[in-house]
Amino acid sequence: MFTLNCRGKIIKIEIPLVMGIINATPDSFYEGQPGMPLNDTITLAKKMIAEGVAILDIGAQSTRPGSERISAEAELHRLMPIFNAIRSANPGILISVDTYHSVVARAAVEAGADIINDISSGDMDPLMISTVASLKVPFICMHMKGTPKTMHEAPVYEDVVKEVLDYFISKTAQCRKAGIKDLIIDPGFGFGKTIRHNFTLLQQLSIFKMLDLPILAGLSRKSTIYKTLGITPLEALNGTTVLNTIALQNGASILRVHDVKEAVEAITLLEAYRRSAADE
Repeated sequence: MFTLNCRGKIIKIEIPLVMGIINATPDSFYEGQPGMPLNDTITLAKKMIAEGVAILDIGAQSTRPGSERISAEAELHRLMPIFNAIRSANPGILISVDTYHSVVARAAVEAGADIINDISSGDMDPLMISTVASLKVPFICMHMKGTPKTMHEAPVYEDVVKEVLDYFISKTAQCRKAGIKDLIIDPGFGFGKTIRHNFTLLQQLSIFKMLDLPILAGLSRKSTIYKTLGITPLEALNGTTVLNTIALQNGASILRVHDVKEAVEAITLLEAYRRSAADE
């Protein structure tokens, strides 16, 4: 079991949690969400909560392959109306903000965010790690090779699992030294990895349990699924559930998804299966 101190609220991860993705961006690799009106976004958040989501992850900076960075000011302009509306309508739900700008992280936490989720683990903003430490919130560190603009351009690894593991060993030490007490690691499926790299990481995900930290798996509707199956992201729900189940079997503590109901069902069934096996 893991625990997270979310601004004084202690969260126990006894069984895996579901994190629901809410995009406050005009573009997204998954066409089911981009550019939603504010009321639709609030409706989506309520739907996810009703389906059993534990954390809502709100992002206003596109991180799809080839995307351009926007300024912290532009990100805040997109993010805060949606964040404030969702927080106001759902005061008890945990909210993570997906950003690599320290200014955005601080503004979000001051407005009521509970967790910061940074695709660069602080590498894209040198003030991020010290900012998160001062805010005393959990920090999701993700591995990414390159940047969102370049990460899809033929990434090369000698040993993808070793490189990602070594990165997390170094990064978690840096975060601990800065004073961050609650860390979550995300191998970064699709972020500077080929389909083969993604499958290798998924196969060996249990190796990352040696770090004794919650592992987040973000596989939802990604190209590893839809390109392998020859379908579109809109058709990739079944494939997402399959890979999410493998991730759970290999040690994932958090599933970051577009489709909450199906992820909750996968966790419920796997937990029931494990209990049944333990009783025999």
